[in-house]
Parts: sequence; C-alpha cells; structure tokens
Amino acid sequence: MADRGWPSDWTRAALALCVLRVLAAGPTYGYAIAGALEDAGFGSVKGGTLYPLLGRLESAGWVDVEWRAGEGGPGRKYFALTPVGAAELEHQSRAWTDFTRMVGDHLREPGGTS
Repeated sequence: MADRGWPSDWTRAALALCVLRVLAAGPTYGYAIAGALEDAGFGSVKGGTLYPLLGRLESAGWVDVEWRAGEGGPGRKYFALTPVGAAELEHQSRAWTDFTRMVGDHLREPGGTS
C-alpha cells in the first residue's frame, strides 16, 4: 500500500485483517506472510511490524505458533489460523466491507468531503 502513496495509517488499519487472510490459506512462516502481503500490493512489510502483530494475534487466540525444524538450515516459526481466528476473519471481513462501503457512500454524497 505504501508503494501507492496511501497513508500509512490505512495500512496499519487493514494489516491484521490481511494477515489473517494470508493465514486462511494454511500454516506458513513470517517471511512467506510478508511476501504474500507484498504480492497483494502492500509493499514491503518489515519484520518489526509483522512479528509484533503476529504476537498480538497469537495472544488474542486467533493464531497458533509452532516451531518446525529446518531441512538443512535453521528452524522456522509457523503461524496457523485457529478456528476462533477463522471466525474473526469472517467477522472482520464483513465489518470492513460495510465500513468501506459507508466511507465510499459518504465521499460520493453531495456536501461530503472528497
């Protein structure tokens, strides 16, 4: 998102939801999550942003963490969406859609800020 010149607070607002969406595809590790977000248009998401967020998602019970030994290299932490996290993804996705529709409608209204 930053590559498009959008305000960074927009990215922060959407990032947790988008990380949950990446994890809906199955367990993966941090570097792959960052790559999926970059492919989706978020630009480069730094580890200093991503890993604390993943910790918060784990604390909320939305993500499980598992350490897996590496094949010929160091191990990796894998992150997986929990059933509670999947329900939260569904809930937040609907809420985000409603919110962005409301903002879009407001911006199109005569007398609205645009």
